[in-house]
Amino acid sequence: MRIRHAIIAAGLGLAVTASGIARNPQFQGADPHAMVIGDELWVFPTGGPGGSWEADRFGAFSSRDLKTWRPRGELIRRDQIGWIKDDGARDHFLWAPGVATRGGKYYLYYSVGPQNPTPSRIGVAVADRPEGPYRDSGRPLITGGDGFEAIDPMVFTDPRSDRSYLYAGGSAGARLRVWELQPDMVTIAREVRVDQPPHFTEGAFLHERNGVYYLSYSHGRWNGPDYSVHYATAPSPTGPWRYRGAILTSDARHQGPGHHSFVRMPDGKWLIVYHRWDRRPGPAPFQGERQVAIDRVTYAPDGTIRPIRMTDADAPVLGSR
Repeated sequence: MRIRHAIIAAGLGLAVTASGIARNPQFQGADPHAMVIGDELWVFPTGGPGGSWEADRFGAFSSRDLKTWRPRGELIRRDQIGWIKDDGARDHFLWAPGVATRGGKYYLYYSVGPQNPTPSRIGVAVADRPEGPYRDSGRPLITGGDGFEAIDPMVFTDPRSDRSYLYAGGSAGARLRVWELQPDMVTIAREVRVDQPPHFTEGAFLHERNGVYYLSYSHGRWNGPDYSVHYATAPSPTGPWRYRGAILTSDARHQGPGHHSFVRMPDGKWLIVYHRWDRRPGPAPFQGERQVAIDRVTYAPDGTIRPIRMTDADAPVLGSR
């Protein structure tokens, strides 16, 4: 499936079917944030109906079986963000959405850039349903500058403390920053100083399993063969980090996998949802479109994540392995 096919289907009120059962790639897109809502897996990618990677809006897709993807329409458009032109820059693009829920509401965090000539910013919009419509909060939540690029937001709510943390940053400055949010999810309570994890570039994601906190992130150039996913573990959502290594790297058929999310399915299985370039090795920069893929995550008895094998149409994502 390609996003342009999803646009047509959305207009007709039809579902879009990918080939095979839970086989990759799933659809064209990048920076996918995934979460289980009800009995469906939702994916919020960069781009959406009518957009591209340098999008002017966000969309979402959901599936009950990783076979049929239902376009969920338009979440928010660039022209609905009242503060977006306040910096005076000529161009503004939306990318890398992250979604969180609290108190029956949904919160869409997103990057506004590019970084130059003015700093990038992170916004947040609120909705009563995951498909929106989302209403922007009225101001940027975080503004970059001084070597920090405000991109790639991700929010994690700690099941132990019920506190919500915003993780963001990367690329040129390759700097991770973390903030605790107020319960309203649209206001910063305080910044939490954290150590910089080894090999961090961008795209931080945090998940918890059996009391262990896993900080995973992308390393390398987004359109090159060194783009990959590394991770560290910690006893809390803010560290201290213990670097564990790379778990998702280029192979003979796929390049530059990264900007991912982890999601635990209702049956207890863990998946990683990420983007990649479906091509053979070669020099950067890669051209064309990235593809969203989903693969199994397995943990060793000591809690470490085993290296993830990327699959294709000839290898079911949820097969026995």
